[in-house]
Amino acid sequence: MAAHEKPDAETSIASPTLIQHLATVLPKSVSFKIYHLSTPPTRTSALYFPPPGTRPDRTYCESHFLTASICTPAKDNASETVEVLVFAVEILIYSTAYDSTFFVSKADSTGYLRLLGLAKGTPSPIRDITATFLRHLVEQHQRQNIRSVISLFARAQDQYLFPGSVEYSGKHVLDDRGLVRWWCRVLDPLIEQSTTTTAADPSQWESVKGYLTIPGLDSHETLSYIPKNAGSNQPWQIGHPLKEISRHSDDVPPRCLIPHYPDDPKARFLDELDDEVTKSRNTNGQWKSVRSIDQFWDMMAFRQECSAGRLVGFIWIVFTPKTLHQPTESALGYSQSTLFSNDSQTWDSSFNDAPSASQQSTKSSKPPTPVKKKKKLTGPIIPRQPRIKTENKNYLLDRPETSPYYVWHPESRGQIIVDESSYKRVTELLLRLDFANLDLATSSSNRWINEVRSGARGSMSEAWGQAVTGTKVVEVRTQAAAAGVNTLTMGLVRKKRKGGPEESKEPPASFALDTAPPEVNVLSSGMIRKKVKS
Repeated sequence: MAAHEKPDAETSIASPTLIQHLATVLPKSVSFKIYHLSTPPTRTSALYFPPPGTRPDRTYCESHFLTASICTPAKDNASETVEVLVFAVEILIYSTAYDSTFFVSKADSTGYLRLLGLAKGTPSPIRDITATFLRHLVEQHQRQNIRSVISLFARAQDQYLFPGSVEYSGKHVLDDRGLVRWWCRVLDPLIEQSTTTTAADPSQWESVKGYLTIPGLDSHETLSYIPKNAGSNQPWQIGHPLKEISRHSDDVPPRCLIPHYPDDPKARFLDELDDEVTKSRNTNGQWKSVRSIDQFWDMMAFRQECSAGRLVGFIWIVFTPKTLHQPTESALGYSQSTLFSNDSQTWDSSFNDAPSASQQSTKSSKPPTPVKKKKKLTGPIIPRQPRIKTENKNYLLDRPETSPYYVWHPESRGQIIVDESSYKRVTELLLRLDFANLDLATSSSNRWINEVRSGARGSMSEAWGQAVTGTKVVEVRTQAAAAGVNTLTMGLVRKKRKGGPEESKEPPASFALDTAPPEVNVLSSGMIRKKVKS
């Protein structure tokens, strides 16, 4: 790279906090390698439509992409090891002056985690990695008296991030119902850990609640997907918190309450309904076919994503502080203060909102400034000598860590920081690789890891990736204990008739994750059928 070019990626100090948290939840002596990639806070379009006559909230977005890999013996040579990706998750963080929203965009596994040979009954490390990473981001982006919201939709699909991985026999693809239950179990510990208070570490949250809605199912059916807690205080509710987390009053149009996430079934339905507003040219922002937020969810049940035997779960975790912060006028975007432009890398007012009517009237009352005529240049042309830069300026890290709209502490950043274009390039590269078998998955993993490393600049680019070894002692549930074994005495065994037809052998039932063990069948002596004498 030439000295005058801008680097498309930078390396920051690797976050030891995330690695420490992961080590405490992963099985003891099991090693992983974590790759954390992120972007700096970048100005983006608002998640919510503003009410008529108001401006949209100034919004910033951070993209975080975390992958985990393992080392396994090579297929041809057992003395050598190869590295293969086993899991990836993408989380987008939207920050405004009012709240911080953590949207889980995509998550996928390759199935090669089974090559570790973990004992049967060991909790899935993927679930612990996902929950720990989310909790780490919420803690590091926490702002005083600002609400935080985790949002996602659970929709089963064979593969999201690893093409060809569905062809690998070791990949276990959950169905719609199993995926909704899995995500609820992932997020449930975040509620418990965030509400646990001690004298030395009091919780700053007034309440932490989970919300689940499944279009097409009633409340009783949806309740079966929520984890059962022994406590009397139920932290989960059936429904949605869109009215509670909105900063506007209840009388705003429904379109102002629904967030517009990328590749979200709600957003696609929202775009179709907004065509009514555009074609009718009404100024009140109301839809003709859908008049309330409850009617919106009723109509979602008939959408293609949520019908025809498909089931989609929409999940939220809302962290409500004890006191909600009220931003000032300048923080809401009504002032003409300058902002940082990521395109020009200079401080300018390219993102400023339009001036108000009072400002326009004040400007129009001032007398016009006379235009000065340019002086005609004469004489010989002397070329300017070029200045050679001796070092590259760290453009991506050259921005404030705190602002009225976001916080960007070093602990919250990825090991490698890239701009938006580079982030899209490396994430889209993953979607063009192949993980159908171990050889292809190993080659694709190395290509993706090296591609990110080659775009980074800095002393830590060669040390891309952070090794972590689990320290948690896991109580392994044996398959016999999980399935509930029938203990039969010799006198209770039924023998097969001689010369009779062979009894059909049923295949073993497939167990869902963390299913409750069935009760043991106890047979009485009167139920035993004796052998017929020939």
